Amino acid sequence: MPQLDTSTWFTTITTTLLTLYLITQLKLLNMHYYQPPQQKNPHKQTPNNHWQLKWTKICLPYSQPQ
Repeated sequence: MPQLDTSTWFTTITTTLLTLYLITQLKLLNMHYYQPPQQKNPHKQTPNNHWQLKWTKICLPYSQPQ
């Protein structure tokens, strides 16, 4: 019964991992990430949302009976 030759396994596994790492890096390098539009006047910040700018109080149920 022949024995399994494992002398090249280290080289094969190392090369495979290096190749996968390089492919991943190249894929990430080519990705375009979202950048929010730049404000015209950076000193003036106006919120453009539907929430009112005030503090609200959140009332939670009592944890213990009175």
